[in-house]
Amino acid sequence: MTEDMRAMMEEFDDLESLIQYFIDENQEFLSWIGTRVDDVGDGTMTLALPYDEKLSNTRPNAPSDERADLHGGVAATLIDTVGGLALRTEMDEPFGARIATINLNVNYLRPAVGDLSATANVVRLGGSVGVSEITVESTTPDGETKEVATGQGAYRVFRPE
Repeated sequence: MTEDMRAMMEEFDDLESLIQYFIDENQEFLSWIGTRVDDVGDGTMTLALPYDEKLSNTRPNAPSDERADLHGGVAATLIDTVGGLALRTEMDEPFGARIATINLNVNYLRPAVGDLSATANVVRLGGSVGVSEITVESTTPDGETKEVATGQGAYRVFRPE
């Protein structure tokens, strides 16, 4: 890890704040859609995203008072992102490695019509590959929370030599 990275990590009180800063400053798409870090623990992480109509698909025959569904790619993005970031929670130096997705599986269960919350749990972090399982929930306009997607990601971990 570079000295600049060490200095930056020391500026933050916790890993959650550092990851939020990283998203806001370096991940323009994630920042644009409003991604926020809700929770970080050992081997787990939760990212959240507020409902925004600009991320939705309108069904042609839907009633005019029905909220449009969020595009499935939004849930897939959260699954991919939180699955990879969760691996960092099990590393001695969370930003000392590069991580790239090598396989992503997403199962859509029902339409998402509200805020999203994606929680990843690390299945295994090996020397060069990590695997996470992810659940995405959505809050309906009436306040009910339902599981809308599940996924699993496999990631190549490039550790410093």
